[in-house]
Amino acid sequence: MSFAIIETGGKQYKVSASNILKVEKLNIPKGKKVEFKKVLLLNDDKTTEVGNPTISGAVVEGLLLDNIKDRKILVFKKRRRQNSRKRYGHRQPLSKIQITKILSKGGKIVSEMKEGKIKLSNDEKSDKKSDVKKQKVTKKTTEKKTVVKTKTKK
Repeated sequence: MSFAIIETGGKQYKVSASNILKVEKLNIPKGKKVEFKKVLLLNDDKTTEVGNPTISGAVVEGLLLDNIKDRKILVFKKRRRQNSRKRYGHRQPLSKIQITKILSKGGKIVSEMKEGKIKLSNDEKSDKKSDVKKQKVTKKTTEKKTVVKTKTKK
């Protein structure tokens, strides 16, 4: 299995084709192509290439799926015996990216995502299920309201 290690947003990520990862927010609109040029390591099935510090010419391409916010982190500060408390939350902006290609120095494709294959993470699967449940509930409530209205008009 081939993979690469890239650096973006001050962090390092191990990626392979068709992976979905959440990185620090990139100022790119949804659906656009993203290129990561800071490739620290490339691993093919046969060879491993380590950069010094990066591999010049190597590129990892991806597709920006969405710009989202992470879960809320609560921050609580207290000064004891001073009757002083402060509580606030923070949601970090993130970009959700799907890796499409890993290219080595000469533009040779190390790994590529199969066309039309978009993996859904567990969060997205559960979101879709909850959306379907919400639609069913709203349909039932609207049907009841229309029945009640017709009875009152008679």
